[in-house]
Amino acid sequence: MKKVLQTVFTLIAIALIIGVLYFMFQERMTGKAIENQYVYTKAICNDNNFCQDYEISCSNGEVVEMTPVTGASIQHSPNWEDPRENKSEISCE
Repeated sequence: MKKVLQTVFTLIAIALIIGVLYFMFQERMTGKAIENQYVYTKAICNDNNFCQDYEISCSNGEVVEMTPVTGASIQHSPNWEDPRENKSEISCE
């Protein structure tokens, strides 16, 4: 009888620990933790028509980090005009 009670209490303790850990880390396990995070790239050009690609990391609608992409740059001619509407707009909306 004593061994049965020990086994029952051990199983209850393990179930409680698993339950607590599940609720503590539920967002991470279901993917909700990364729901509002994403990364995109954008070429940003300066006044001398030198354009560099950047990896832009967003979290909850804000720019977290901008990292230049190695080897992803170009020098355009002096009379080149950027055809994009939102040339230098960086947005995490």
